[in-house]
Amino acid sequence: MRKPRQKMIAETRGKLIAAGRRAFGTIGYAEASMDDFTGEAGLTRGALYHHFGDKRGLLKAVIMEIDAEMTERLNEVSAAAPTRWQGFVDECSAYIEMALEPEIQRIMFRDGPAVLGDISQWQNTPGCIAALSRSLDRLKADGEIIDIDTETAARLINGASSHMALWIANAENPEAVSKRAVAGFKAMLGSLRRQQ
Repeated sequence: MRKPRQKMIAETRGKLIAAGRRAFGTIGYAEASMDDFTGEAGLTRGALYHHFGDKRGLLKAVIMEIDAEMTERLNEVSAAAPTRWQGFVDECSAYIEMALEPEIQRIMFRDGPAVLGDISQWQNTPGCIAALSRSLDRLKADGEIIDIDTETAARLINGASSHMALWIANAENPEAVSKRAVAGFKAMLGSLRRQQ
């Protein structure tokens, strides 16, 4: 019995994304070839072109998958915190610290910006800013933060956290830079907190 067409399409995309992710995460975008992806997935170049257009399109799909996984992990971090404010700080800090993870570091914060350009212009950025704005709106309603335009604050936080992650990913000593980046970032977030 034949599989339904939609299931076959999803399986083919999934195989290519998994193969691309392994290659991008281990040898990097520049060294990975389309033959690496298609050979490992047992598919043809035609399948890669059909689903993603080219290697760059596959990288975008891999980044979207990793971004979704990062978001899920960050939501768990936030939910585990004892207060909404602490959850917000922990979530933002965890995002920066994820730049220490080899796969995320290489794909999201090295190769992604090199190939796709400015991270602030990626298609997932508006969703991140909207989520930050919603969190800040809740914190403001709780009386936790100062009276500030939440979209402006969300954009500042998004830009700062992205730049901290890029700094870590491209540093000679990522561990040392991470400690400095997270400490500075937490101090910046602390300036939003209403004096108790």
